Amino acid sequence: MASSTPPNIVVLMTDQQRAGCTAAEGGPDTMPRLDAQLAGGVRFERAYTSAPACVPARTSLLTGRFPSAHRVRQNSTAEHAYYSQDLLQMLRAAGYSLHFSGKPHMHPGPEDFDTFHGPFLHDGGPDRSGEHAAFDTWLRELDHAVAAEPTPFGVQSQLPSRIVDGAIEAIEAKQPDPYFLWVSIPEPHNPYQVPEPYFSLFDEADVPERLVGPEVLDRMGWRFRWLHRLIEDKRPGFDDQWRRYRANYLGMLRLIDDQIGRLLDHLEQRPGGLENTIVIFLSDHGDFTGDYGLQRKGAGVPEALMRIPLAIAGPDVQAQHRSELVSIVDLLPTLAEWIGAPLPAGVQGRSLTPLLRGEEAPPSEFATMYGEHGYGGVSYGEDDRPPLHFSYDGATFDELNSVTQSGEMRMVVDGRYKLVTDDTGEVALYDLSDDPAETHDLSTDPGHREVRERLLLQLVQWMLRVADDLPEGDYRPRTRAHNWRWA
Repeated sequence: MASSTPPNIVVLMTDQQRAGCTAAEGGPDTMPRLDAQLAGGVRFERAYTSAPACVPARTSLLTGRFPSAHRVRQNSTAEHAYYSQDLLQMLRAAGYSLHFSGKPHMHPGPEDFDTFHGPFLHDGGPDRSGEHAAFDTWLRELDHAVAAEPTPFGVQSQLPSRIVDGAIEAIEAKQPDPYFLWVSIPEPHNPYQVPEPYFSLFDEADVPERLVGPEVLDRMGWRFRWLHRLIEDKRPGFDDQWRRYRANYLGMLRLIDDQIGRLLDHLEQRPGGLENTIVIFLSDHGDFTGDYGLQRKGAGVPEALMRIPLAIAGPDVQAQHRSELVSIVDLLPTLAEWIGAPLPAGVQGRSLTPLLRGEEAPPSEFATMYGEHGYGGVSYGEDDRPPLHFSYDGATFDELNSVTQSGEMRMVVDGRYKLVTDDTGEVALYDLSDDPAETHDLSTDPGHREVRERLLLQLVQWMLRVADDLPEGDYRPRTRAHNWRWA
């Protein structure tokens, strides 16, 4: 898709947005402005994150590599990312100016951008003065909980509004085209709060029913039960809030949509508008939103956490919905091919540019997808209670802890079936068509033996595929067009 006029690139990223929460994805009408903007592009109906945690997933976006290769497997190790050239360096070499506004959670810093508005995190942002300061204090005191009442501060203090303000300022002060603008919004990630009119926009009685509640925990892996017990000990009766939790979550998506709409309107009013602009919308990972009686994330690799929204619009993109299984790691090679940049060594993702043009995709390349989980070491067990980086006393907790994230876990999915295995030798198999909540393990069912063996082989193939080609030496690995190894 490379042309004589390099396209501008706008990445709109939310944090912890579960797939299926917009009307364009078959859910509630939460993001009408964004849905309309992307209607002329490609929506990937089966997109996955590389790992269900912020920094590992964002590092995958920036490097086109899975966590076992880029080596960032927890939120506290971003500076150790391992790669030959990341997305920002590739774009800089291609003549782009680089602009960021929002939540970083990544290895590049302010010095790597021409303009940087942040950092914004889940308890506030850099511009802490006046009402903004009071709102940020209120956010910290909410302690990542579900607010039972409307947020007592206006939209202008909300992080999406402040982040979009910074993005608009960056575009107004930026260098000439082409530019790369990354708008990284910390919501709808916890704390689950939203002001009016968004608080009342989705009635608790009308929110979509959850797939399953805590009644299924006895059929789930021990990590689900350990996390549920931890939260119940700290916040007894927390699951009684699940409808309010979902209503706040959906309301925040509408608030985000209004702010993204404000940015898109501003970009459209500039000379040339969005005619030569790639707009990418995605999230880093999903959210339980009450399924299994859980909040946030932090246990296993269920579809609720692994699937993400992903849509791309831009010049020469054909309006369509695609069913291929794709990943957050595919964005860097897609942009590399789009702008005609060399593919950096060690990239494991695949370019999606032929799919964006409406071309057929080889089933062998896109029929399965892979994901990772775990900090490494040896898995703990259900009855373990080791020291954590937070106290077992009090209401504060972190779902990304050394127990539920311990060991290694890998998954492969073929669209209908999903296989999960871990370092203890446990294997689970789910039929996502009949069991979307993944509560019925079919791995020992004789009738699914062939499926189990086939997916185990696919998992082995994926693990061979993500074996790292770095560091580079005298012998160069063979590559294929679009980085499609199985085409």
